[in-house]
Amino acid sequence: MGEPIKVLLVDDHQVVRRGLRTFLEVQDDIVVVGEAADGVEGVARAEELRPDVVLMDIKMPGVDGIDALRRLRELDNPARVLIVTSFTEQRTVVPALRAGAAGYVYKDVDPDALAGAIRSVHAGHILLQPEVAGALLSQEEGTTGQGRGNSLTEREREVLGLIADGRSNREIARALVLSEKTVKTHVSNILMKLDLADRTQAALWAVRHGVSG
Repeated sequence: MGEPIKVLLVDDHQVVRRGLRTFLEVQDDIVVVGEAADGVEGVARAEELRPDVVLMDIKMPGVDGIDALRRLRELDNPARVLIVTSFTEQRTVVPALRAGAAGYVYKDVDPDALAGAIRSVHAGHILLQPEVAGALLSQEEGTTGQGRGNSLTEREREVLGLIADGRSNREIARALVLSEKTVKTHVSNILMKLDLADRTQAALWAVRHGVSG
């Protein structure tokens, strides 16, 4: 077994943080490295502790989870952010995903499902509920035209299709017999050519325009 996945808990309710920690402490491959009670502290702790995954609440006093996520992206913090929320409204969850979250789960999630979600986003996957994916697609419709796709090379289209399938860079590298470094270069080129911010938007673009792995 490799290094455990380092997780930071960011939620303004101590009971929730305690519950999440209890869920995760029984996992051999996950370690909780810290906690934060609001967005400002969450960003500071993420910079200090450099976790692999941040479990982030959305509704918090002061700086909320969405603003905290944006600040982490501005700081180029590499942590994957998994939203843990009790809100199911698209108007709440969609902005978080557009800000760069790797996905979301509900606070009443089964412990095994939570651990699986952490492993999944750590591996580079994107967790999107069908209804939220549909909302994102409708909001993004028309913002990035098919014409931009014509600038992609055949290899870049293959990589994009595998991103849409939820593959991590490591899995894409194995599938296409490439190095992870080469895959990262292709992903960067795809985002630049399509004028997209992250893998989530790339996956949605691929779905909308019929690019599959």
